[in-house]
Amino acid sequence: MDIFSRYAPFIQDYIYQNKWEELRGVQIAAAEAIFDTEDNLLLSSGTASGKTEAAFLPVLTLLHQQPSASVGVIYISPLKALINDQFKRLEGLLLDSHIPVTRWHGDASQVKKNELVKNPEGILQITPESLESLVTSKRGACINMFRDTRFIIIDEVHYFMRDARGAQLLCVLERIQALTGNVPRRIGLSATLGDISLAEKWLNSGTNRLSQAPITEEGKKRMRLHIEGFVNIADKRDMEERDGSGNLIKTISGDFGNREHFDYLFKMTLDKKTIIFANSREEIEFIMANLREIALKNKSPDVYRVHHGNVSAFLRESTEDEMKSEDEKIVTGATVTLELGIDIGGLDQAVQVGAPISVSSFAQRLGRCGRRGQVPQLLFTFVEDLQINSADVLGPINWELIRTIAIIELYTQDRFTEPIHPRMHMYNLLYHQTLSHLKSCGESSPQGLAQAMLTMTPFSQIPQEDYKTLLAHLIEIDQLERTEHGSLIIGREGEKEANSHKFLSVFVQPEYLLVKDENRTIGTVDKVYPVGTRFALAGMTWETLDVNAKSKVIFVKRVPGISLVDWDVDFEVDIHTKLMQKIRSVLESTTPYPYLSDRVQARLAEIRYIAQNSGILNNLVTPLDIKHTRYAIFPWVGTRQLTTLHHLLKHHGIKNKLPWITSPYLEAQFDGSPQQLEHVIHSIIKENFDLYSLRLPDKTQVKGKYNEFIPQKLLHKQFIEDYLDLEGLRILMDKPPGMS
Repeated sequence: MDIFSRYAPFIQDYIYQNKWEELRGVQIAAAEAIFDTEDNLLLSSGTASGKTEAAFLPVLTLLHQQPSASVGVIYISPLKALINDQFKRLEGLLLDSHIPVTRWHGDASQVKKNELVKNPEGILQITPESLESLVTSKRGACINMFRDTRFIIIDEVHYFMRDARGAQLLCVLERIQALTGNVPRRIGLSATLGDISLAEKWLNSGTNRLSQAPITEEGKKRMRLHIEGFVNIADKRDMEERDGSGNLIKTISGDFGNREHFDYLFKMTLDKKTIIFANSREEIEFIMANLREIALKNKSPDVYRVHHGNVSAFLRESTEDEMKSEDEKIVTGATVTLELGIDIGGLDQAVQVGAPISVSSFAQRLGRCGRRGQVPQLLFTFVEDLQINSADVLGPINWELIRTIAIIELYTQDRFTEPIHPRMHMYNLLYHQTLSHLKSCGESSPQGLAQAMLTMTPFSQIPQEDYKTLLAHLIEIDQLERTEHGSLIIGREGEKEANSHKFLSVFVQPEYLLVKDENRTIGTVDKVYPVGTRFALAGMTWETLDVNAKSKVIFVKRVPGISLVDWDVDFEVDIHTKLMQKIRSVLESTTPYPYLSDRVQARLAEIRYIAQNSGILNNLVTPLDIKHTRYAIFPWVGTRQLTTLHHLLKHHGIKNKLPWITSPYLEAQFDGSPQQLEHVIHSIIKENFDLYSLRLPDKTQVKGKYNEFIPQKLLHKQFIEDYLDLEGLRILMDKPPGMS
């Protein structure tokens, strides 16, 4: 029997009504795995390849044939917006099925939630934080709600794998399994996974099930790529504007490249449905404000929108609805919020300003265009500040441009996407789950607590001795308290954390202030802008009228012009060794990449000339100044290995730093020749060294919520185990250039 015939009648009707000509390969493979096995399933294929339908159609068929005695399917998403988007799609599909679907997040109907608790059935769409809340505060209800759950569908698996939210999700799922004695099958969905086996291991955690990850032939994909560059020249001598008589009108402050860039973006996005991606909210706000200003001068319609986490949900959803319309040629500036699979219809193109952070990020952003039969079209633009007199020999190299070319080549030619290795020593999450467990059950013996916590997959590498150390410390600082019977309960200080409205999330949430234009919420900012101050938000400029510090509200009015805004948020980057080595390969090569504009080709030739004549491609150590006191160290290794080398050199008294977060080299100060420094580096790496003897800063460089409650000894261990890689550094530096 073919797969179509095995679908439930209401699904067959849905396929007819939507005029599907055939089932896609991923949909056939998924149906075979779901219908014919009891395995977990990992579906990894491109955006808009039909993964969601591939999972839901057979799952809903089985639920229709044999209704569940509780919630039958839990769909878990990292974003409320994705839940809302999938809710609309499922509503149409389930119209004649008698299978209800319920959204569960902060903005969803409380009445519907209460109904589901009383009468659990159908599909539950939820975020990890809301699921945590259910398990913690409605422990008894969870037993009834999930006792016969058949499937758990986890969307955007790659997103969850890379941070603490994913580990939190695994913990919550394992706690539900322990409560109910029921182990549902799991289905993971993702568009970008570098190492399928790592993702399968993550998905299977705590289920004792096998998994399937069918590989379907999607055919060779065409794509259109183009890179254009612009230059701000810091020397003002050639940046003067004069009138027809030669009189000086004004001196331009070196931002000619920026203005040329904005004009170019305006022309390239005119009458084209486009997402413009940038790597920071500040940058995307500035870009979109400038495009709106140019449109105003050209009497063009205002089609410019902004979509990021600090823009209000109402404005973001309005933008999504506009983008879905085939008639609206909306241009939306975004950060990571539109990387994920929210349905925005067909795009004419995507634009990336600056370099993507990783190959995975590039793949996600490329996947946003090229839907519904279109050829994906991605435009890259760069603006660089070119110094006439550079501080060192490497100053004229545009590393962002080279990294972009390397990313494109890795993805298109090498078919490489970074593998995601989970962190194994997340003590801050262990603290969080300990409090969450005690809040749920009231109290526990230390042995019972250790059994409950350390058997969960995210903590399987943490020894009992470490947990004993953590518990003792938490008792000492009143986060936990011993009862007279020797059991543990949440302590006085722990109650403050466990009862906070921010407790459910395991990522740091800054203190935001609400920005309101009369009664309309525009979004949030993380600092007070005093009365009369102008700042940007949602692509528009606002002036503060009043500040209610107690309620944390800034009242504003919209004003013309362009302004700036900034958020105090740092981001982590873990660049893979393959990307670093591809950067080196791009610099060594003479290949004229066809997607570069003429001026970018010329710029690449300049950069290659500088790199090849500086010695960085052949030597571990290169002088940065004529005095030979500042050196660049180029081992061409990934972030973990480069960070290891940084701390090793520092431990041995050699001052050095990573010049910027994505730098491919260390900058060191050393009194001696390049050969002497190189000899010292090789000696340090080869010696029998114990990383635990490293003198790390008092505040160890592990970022995470709740780290203030973790003993420094454990944070030190976490940094050594999860952020450094001495063995990898040794292996990579022993290999000849070009080998990985």
